[in-house]
Amino acid sequence: MSARLIDESLFVDVDGRRQLAGSACRSCGAVSFPAQGSCTRCTGTDVSRVPLPTEGTLWAFTVQRFPPKTPFLGADAPFTPYAVGYVDLGGLVLVESRIVVDDPGALRIGQPVRLVLEQFFADDAGAIETYAFTPTGGAHG
Repeated sequence: MSARLIDESLFVDVDGRRQLAGSACRSCGAVSFPAQGSCTRCTGTDVSRVPLPTEGTLWAFTVQRFPPKTPFLGADAPFTPYAVGYVDLGGLVLVESRIVVDDPGALRIGQPVRLVLEQFFADDAGAIETYAFTPTGGAHG
């Protein structure tokens, strides 16, 4: 069984690589994620779907130290704390994301990160993947 994406509309393929799909307003230049049908800044409808950078910097983060409540998938599974944060993609847009790292204590504001796909859940049809970011310089920073 092959992995599938949690939501195909969050991604775009660029030269065989998956990137996050945002929207850019042709009127005011605002970039949004996820892609929108209208501009989040000026409410204009002259927007286009654009691939977002795959690398950025950690803008802010926290560590989730308690398990999410049901109906969260896997809410009854053993819990391991994980990092979540905002990633600045080149000054274009901030993306909220899980941050994949072995030691959340090693994270620092301004740290370079890159886009990765991470298994979110698995069911009878196989793995379900979502986007996340990880510090550059290794699979888990």
